[in-house]
Amino acid sequence: MTPAARTQAAIELLDEIVAAAASGGAAADTLIARYFATRRYAGSKDRRAVRELVYAAIRQAGPVPSSGRAAMLAVADRDPAIAATFDGTGHGPAPMTSDEPRAAAGVAPSWLVEALKASGLDATQQAALVERAPLDIRVNSLATTRAAVLEQWPDAVPTPHAPMGLRLPNGTPIEQSDPYRAGLVEVQDEGSQLVGAALAAKPGEWIVDLCAGAGGKTLQLAAAMNNQGALLACDIDRARLQRLAPRAERAGATIIESRLLNPGCEVEMLSDWSGKADGVLIDAPCSGTGTWRRNPEARWRLTPERLARLGMMQTEVLEIGAGLVKPGGRLVYIVCSLLDAEGTDQVAAFLSRHSGWSAEPVDPAIGVPHGFGQRLDPATHGTDGFFVACLRAPC
Repeated sequence: MTPAARTQAAIELLDEIVAAAASGGAAADTLIARYFATRRYAGSKDRRAVRELVYAAIRQAGPVPSSGRAAMLAVADRDPAIAATFDGTGHGPAPMTSDEPRAAAGVAPSWLVEALKASGLDATQQAALVERAPLDIRVNSLATTRAAVLEQWPDAVPTPHAPMGLRLPNGTPIEQSDPYRAGLVEVQDEGSQLVGAALAAKPGEWIVDLCAGAGGKTLQLAAAMNNQGALLACDIDRARLQRLAPRAERAGATIIESRLLNPGCEVEMLSDWSGKADGVLIDAPCSGTGTWRRNPEARWRLTPERLARLGMMQTEVLEIGAGLVKPGGRLVYIVCSLLDAEGTDQVAAFLSRHSGWSAEPVDPAIGVPHGFGQRLDPATHGTDGFFVACLRAPC
């Protein structure tokens, strides 16, 4: 592909991504994969170059662009090399004119920028939300040590805060590596490792991962428990939960029981665990504002109405989780969001509804104190953005 053809391909993909954001369609990564699946002539360098163009345009545009061309024109205005590809030749885009609409630069749509500001994020912290994320992995302590993996991976460096974390150059083919195939490592952002450790699960305990998804934090809990005790991983998403079993087998995590829950029937389907859990981890469904570095187009999908629906889901899973905790037990609430409506405000509302419950300091302390918990953000800590709170049930 010529440079101009690459720019045109990026414009076509951006049109699809903008439309999918409005309709709730597929994510950008999926759309890019589909696009090139039908264009076998594009080599690996072409695919990589087009992908970089697409994500550069997404990260630069705050509000949803009017079109893919408007998004790429905004990039071209800052990059003479991209501007030169708008020459109208071959498969390239038509020449640009000064009066064409350009995508507006920014961090997010204006209502979200105001919400982030009201949640205590300054301009620098907001801007870091759409920068490129590093590639972090967690060493599986059931199988090896961090020092041993470092010997196998000369390009890796220890993450600053997580004791089992390593950071690799972006683009490292993790899933094709021998350490991954052998179950020695899992891909997991350092921030996710830190908040996942906040439950402080111990060998022999009864632990529930209530919103387990594909099980990244479940595997971390199994390692912390040294495969001793009972670990229940639950979710309402069959496709995501089914990914846990092969991951657990590869990691040698033998204590995990998976349980698919029917929406609206969670309390009934978890009645055998009612009031018995030493600890419950709730990695709640949320807006994902803290993970925009990895999914920057997600900020175009979020609306005030969707945020309100997510808030109701967070309230619901907190109630379900609280019912599983034994007297004196603990509940850890996590969101990969930096909006107070999903973080400390949810915890405050929970505590107002549940007399006797209390918020405790996160131990070991991570991030910075924020409301009833702790917060991590990309600018300050180099991790994805998270809010985490530790709650104690009355005895």
